[in-house]
Amino acid sequence: MDISICSYSFHRLLAAGKQDIFQFITDCKALGCTLLDPWNVHLPKIGEGDKAVVAGGSGVLTSEERDYVAGIREAADKAGMPFGCIAVDGAHIYEADPAAREANRLRAYRWLEIAEQLGARQMRIDAGGPEDMPSDVLAIIKDGYLDLIARGKPAGIEIIVENHWGPTMTPDNVIRLLETVPGLGYLFDTQNWKPEVRDEARRKCAKYATATHIKTLTWDDQGNEAGEDVETPIRLLLESGYQGCWGIESCPVAGDEYEAAARTVALIKRNVPA
Repeated sequence: MDISICSYSFHRLLAAGKQDIFQFITDCKALGCTLLDPWNVHLPKIGEGDKAVVAGGSGVLTSEERDYVAGIREAADKAGMPFGCIAVDGAHIYEADPAAREANRLRAYRWLEIAEQLGARQMRIDAGGPEDMPSDVLAIIKDGYLDLIARGKPAGIEIIVENHWGPTMTPDNVIRLLETVPGLGYLFDTQNWKPEVRDEARRKCAKYATATHIKTLTWDDQGNEAGEDVETPIRLLLESGYQGCWGIESCPVAGDEYEAAARTVALIKRNVPA
């Protein structure tokens, strides 16, 4: 069984200067993970370059950026930790302004180059767009994903969409996307739904999952998730035959992020047969 922790789970430690991408690798190893799932903000030197990307530019990584990524790959290789899914914010497909859309695409190309250099298996790119996702918006999103899927395929990188924000907060839009875009994978987040459709969404979408974010928020004294029904989506994934990595996105409302991640690893091990 593969287990990973999306590095967003440590965003407070990152902001406080108490963790960087290299410490993240060490922490994941210590927590018993088998794959690394970095959030792109954990690579701030790349983020600085992303900010400079504009429509009409190249989006090509500099030699300094490539060296930085090579150092990350070297650290991961030394730890015996391959890369699973890179979660990329700021490169979503849809923007109403064509220039903003082109800039986002160039950022996505940069992250595809990084994913290939790291040997990552998957890259999450958001759809973007309004919640209702009208047909003209869907057409733009489809074309964008098809472009990235074609670019990622030779490197063995699966492009995946997550139920995250905008149109993907409702299950029917997620399914519509997955059934419209051949080759698009799906990151099943157990919580990122409009609250009134959460249970329906879990039932409808578990069977499409090729990656997960098992989300935890609060804990009781016995080490159980107190605010979220995590066991139900895990059961639905198992019943659907899910074979992918059990990815974690621990977002403790309060308390230590490292401890919360460790508790979530233990929760998955209790609920998923080895």
